[in-house]
Amino acid sequence: MNKEEKIKIVSSLSSSLAASKNIYLTDISGLDAEQTGILRRMCFEKNVSLSVVKNTLLKKAMDACDKDFTDFDKILKGNTALMVSDVANAPAKVIKKFIEKTKLDKPDFKAGHVEESVYFGSEQLEILASLKSKEELLSDLISLLKSPMANLISSLSSSSNKLSGILKTLEENPVAIKANEKENDEPVVTKDNASDKKEDVKENIIDKNPKLDENKE
Repeated sequence: MNKEEKIKIVSSLSSSLAASKNIYLTDISGLDAEQTGILRRMCFEKNVSLSVVKNTLLKKAMDACDKDFTDFDKILKGNTALMVSDVANAPAKVIKKFIEKTKLDKPDFKAGHVEESVYFGSEQLEILASLKSKEELLSDLISLLKSPMANLISSLSSSSNKLSGILKTLEENPVAIKANEKENDEPVVTKDNASDKKEDVKENIIDKNPKLDENKE
Protein backbone atom coordinates (compact mmCIF):
# COMPACT_ATOMS: atom_id res chain seq x y z
CA MET A 1 0.00 0.00 0.00
CA ASN A 2 1.57 3.26 -1.10
CA LYS A 3 1.29 6.65 0.54
CA GLU A 4 -1.51 7.93 -1.69
CA GLU A 5 -3.65 4.88 -0.95
CA LYS A 6 -3.10 5.34 2.77
CA ILE A 7 -4.12 9.01 2.53
CA LYS A 8 -7.33 8.04 0.71
CA ILE A 9 -8.13 5.40 3.33
CA VAL A 10 -7.53 7.82 6.20
CA SER A 11 -9.68 10.48 4.51
CA SER A 12 -12.49 7.97 3.92
CA LEU A 13 -12.32 6.69 7.51
CA SER A 14 -12.30 10.23 8.89
CA SER A 15 -15.39 11.16 6.87
CA SER A 16 -17.16 7.98 8.00
CA LEU A 17 -16.37 8.64 11.67
CA ALA A 18 -17.56 12.24 11.42
CA ALA A 19 -20.83 11.32 9.70
CA SER A 20 -21.71 8.31 11.87
CA LYS A 21 -23.40 8.53 15.26
CA ASN A 22 -22.94 4.86 16.07
CA ILE A 23 -19.42 3.42 15.78
CA TYR A 24 -18.35 0.03 17.15
CA LEU A 25 -14.79 -1.27 17.35
CA THR A 26 -14.58 -5.06 17.51
CA ASP A 27 -12.11 -7.91 17.25
CA ILE A 28 -13.01 -10.61 14.70
CA SER A 29 -9.67 -12.39 14.68
CA GLY A 30 -9.89 -16.18 14.47
CA LEU A 31 -12.95 -16.26 12.21
CA ASP A 32 -12.44 -18.28 9.04
CA ALA A 33 -13.68 -17.25 5.59
CA GLU A 34 -17.05 -18.97 6.01
CA GLN A 35 -17.68 -17.48 9.44
CA THR A 36 -16.62 -14.03 8.25
CA GLY A 37 -19.00 -14.39 5.30
CA ILE A 38 -21.89 -15.23 7.66
CA LEU A 39 -21.05 -12.19 9.79
CA ARG A 40 -20.94 -9.91 6.74
CA ARG A 41 -24.34 -11.17 5.54
CA MET A 42 -25.86 -10.56 8.96
CA CYS A 43 -24.43 -7.04 8.95
CA PHE A 44 -25.79 -6.42 5.47
CA GLU A 45 -29.28 -7.52 6.51
CA LYS A 46 -29.25 -4.99 9.38
CA ASN A 47 -27.63 -2.17 7.37
CA VAL A 48 -24.42 -2.36 9.37
CA SER A 49 -21.17 -1.53 7.60
CA LEU A 50 -18.29 -3.88 8.51
CA SER A 51 -14.67 -3.25 7.60
CA VAL A 52 -11.32 -4.45 8.96
CA VAL A 53 -8.91 -1.53 9.40
CA LYS A 54 -5.30 -1.01 10.36
CA ASN A 55 -4.92 0.55 13.79
CA THR A 56 -2.37 3.11 12.60
CA LEU A 57 -4.66 4.37 9.85
CA LEU A 58 -7.67 4.40 12.15
CA LYS A 59 -5.71 6.39 14.70
CA LYS A 60 -4.85 9.02 12.09
CA ALA A 61 -8.49 9.15 10.97
CA MET A 62 -9.62 9.65 14.56
CA ASP A 63 -7.11 12.42 15.08
CA ALA A 64 -8.35 14.16 11.93
CA CYS A 65 -12.00 13.89 13.04
CA ASP A 66 -13.79 16.60 15.03
CA LYS A 67 -15.05 14.01 17.53
CA ASP A 68 -13.01 13.22 20.61
CA PHE A 69 -11.60 9.68 20.31
CA THR A 70 -8.73 10.20 22.76
CA ASP A 71 -9.93 7.40 25.06
CA PHE A 72 -9.83 4.95 22.18
CA ASP A 73 -6.05 5.04 21.83
CA LYS A 74 -5.59 2.30 24.44
CA ILE A 75 -7.75 -0.23 22.59
CA LEU A 76 -6.20 0.28 19.14
CA LYS A 77 -4.25 -2.95 19.40
CA GLY A 78 -4.47 -6.29 17.65
CA ASN A 79 -7.31 -6.92 15.21
CA THR A 80 -9.80 -4.07 14.78
CA ALA A 81 -12.98 -4.25 12.75
CA LEU A 82 -15.14 -1.17 12.39
CA MET A 83 -18.93 -1.56 12.54
CA VAL A 84 -20.99 1.50 11.64
CA SER A 85 -24.78 1.92 11.62
CA ASP A 86 -27.51 4.55 11.67
CA VAL A 87 -29.32 2.53 14.36
CA ALA A 88 -27.68 2.61 17.78
CA ASN A 89 -28.32 -0.99 18.82
CA ALA A 90 -28.03 -2.68 15.40
CA PRO A 91 -24.30 -3.68 15.60
CA ALA A 92 -24.74 -4.96 19.17
CA LYS A 93 -27.69 -7.12 18.13
CA VAL A 94 -25.72 -8.51 15.18
CA ILE A 95 -22.79 -9.41 17.46
CA LYS A 96 -25.08 -11.10 20.00
CA LYS A 97 -26.97 -13.03 17.35
CA PHE A 98 -23.75 -14.19 15.65
CA ILE A 99 -22.26 -15.40 18.93
CA GLU A 100 -25.47 -17.26 19.81
CA LYS A 101 -25.62 -18.84 16.36
CA THR A 102 -21.98 -19.91 16.05
CA LYS A 103 -21.23 -20.52 19.76
CA LEU A 104 -18.02 -18.52 19.30
CA ASP A 105 -16.65 -15.71 21.46
CA LYS A 106 -16.13 -13.39 18.48
CA PRO A 107 -16.72 -10.67 17.47
CA ASP A 108 -15.37 -9.28 20.72
CA PHE A 109 -16.67 -5.80 21.48
CA LYS A 110 -13.73 -3.50 22.25
CA ALA A 111 -15.28 -0.03 22.36
CA GLY A 112 -18.02 2.11 20.91
CA HIS A 113 -18.97 5.73 20.31
CA VAL A 114 -22.78 5.48 20.33
CA GLU A 115 -25.19 8.44 20.36
CA GLU A 116 -22.44 10.70 21.75
CA SER A 117 -21.65 8.29 24.60
CA VAL A 118 -18.57 6.09 24.96
CA TYR A 119 -18.63 2.38 25.90
CA PHE A 120 -15.74 0.01 26.63
CA GLY A 121 -15.56 -3.75 27.09
CA SER A 122 -17.72 -6.73 26.17
CA GLU A 123 -19.75 -6.35 29.39
CA GLN A 124 -21.31 -3.22 27.81
CA LEU A 125 -22.68 -5.19 24.86
CA GLU A 126 -25.92 -6.13 26.66
CA ILE A 127 -26.56 -2.48 27.51
CA LEU A 128 -25.98 -1.44 23.90
CA ALA A 129 -28.27 -4.17 22.57
CA SER A 130 -31.08 -2.97 24.85
CA LEU A 131 -30.80 0.64 23.70
CA LYS A 132 -33.81 1.86 21.75
CA SER A 133 -33.38 3.79 18.56
CA LYS A 134 -35.15 7.11 18.03
CA GLU A 135 -37.55 5.34 15.67
CA GLU A 136 -38.43 2.76 18.35
CA LEU A 137 -38.91 5.46 21.00
CA LEU A 138 -41.13 7.42 18.62
CA SER A 139 -43.15 4.28 17.91
CA ASP A 140 -43.62 3.68 21.65
CA LEU A 141 -44.73 7.28 22.13
CA ILE A 142 -47.26 7.03 19.30
CA SER A 143 -48.62 3.80 20.81
CA LEU A 144 -49.06 5.50 24.19
CA LEU A 145 -50.87 8.41 22.57
CA LYS A 146 -53.07 6.12 20.49
CA SER A 147 -54.25 4.05 23.46
CA PRO A 148 -56.33 6.71 25.30
CA MET A 149 -57.55 8.09 21.98
CA ALA A 150 -58.74 4.63 20.93
CA ASN A 151 -60.59 4.24 24.25
CA LEU A 152 -62.25 7.64 23.80
CA ILE A 153 -63.35 6.82 20.25
CA SER A 154 -64.69 3.46 21.42
CA SER A 155 -66.71 5.12 24.20
CA LEU A 156 -68.10 7.75 21.85
CA SER A 157 -68.97 5.08 19.30
CA SER A 158 -70.75 3.02 21.96
CA SER A 159 -72.74 6.03 23.18
CA SER A 160 -73.61 6.96 19.61
CA ASN A 161 -74.85 3.43 18.91
CA LYS A 162 -77.04 3.47 22.03
CA LEU A 163 -78.54 6.85 21.10
CA SER A 164 -79.15 5.70 17.52
CA GLY A 165 -80.88 2.59 18.84
CA ILE A 166 -83.19 4.65 21.05
CA LEU A 167 -84.05 7.07 18.23
CA LYS A 168 -84.69 4.18 15.85
CA THR A 169 -87.01 2.50 18.36
CA LEU A 170 -88.95 5.72 18.87
CA GLU A 171 -89.20 6.24 15.13
CA GLU A 172 -90.45 2.71 14.44
CA ASN A 173 -92.99 2.66 17.32
CA PRO A 174 -94.98 5.96 17.26
CA VAL A 175 -98.12 4.17 18.56
CA ALA A 176 -96.28 3.06 21.65
CA ILE A 177 -95.10 6.63 22.19
CA LYS A 178 -98.64 8.05 21.92
CA ALA A 179 -100.00 5.35 24.21
CA ASN A 180 -97.33 6.16 26.72
CA GLU A 181 -98.09 9.88 26.47
CA LYS A 182 -101.84 9.15 26.92
CA GLU A 183 -101.18 7.09 30.02
CA ASN A 184 -99.06 9.87 31.43
CA ASP A 185 -101.82 12.47 30.76
CA GLU A 186 -104.55 10.57 32.67
CA PRO A 187 -105.09 12.00 36.16
CA VAL A 188 -104.25 9.91 39.14
CA VAL A 189 -107.35 8.95 41.15
CA THR A 190 -106.92 9.36 44.89
CA LYS A 191 -109.37 8.74 47.75
CA ASP A 192 -110.13 12.44 48.00
CA ASN A 193 -110.82 12.68 44.30
CA ALA A 194 -113.14 9.65 44.47
CA SER A 195 -115.10 11.16 47.39
CA ASP A 196 -115.47 14.46 45.55
CA LYS A 197 -116.79 12.65 42.52
CA LYS A 198 -119.43 10.85 44.63
CA GLU A 199 -120.64 14.16 46.12
CA ASP A 200 -120.90 15.66 42.64
CA VAL A 201 -122.96 12.71 41.43
CA LYS A 202 -125.25 12.97 44.50
CA GLU A 203 -125.86 16.69 43.95
CA ASN A 204 -126.68 16.10 40.29
CA ILE A 205 -129.25 13.47 41.29
CA ILE A 206 -130.93 15.83 43.81
CA ASP A 207 -131.01 18.64 41.28
CA LYS A 208 -132.79 16.42 38.84
CA ASN A 209 -135.16 15.00 41.51
CA PRO A 210 -136.12 17.78 43.99
CA LYS A 211 -138.59 15.48 45.69
CA LEU A 212 -135.73 13.47 47.09
CA ASP A 213 -134.55 16.57 48.84
CA GLU A 214 -138.05 17.35 50.20
CA ASN A 215 -138.46 13.83 51.55
CA LYS A 216 -135.19 14.17 53.31
CA GLU A 217 -136.44 17.27 55.10
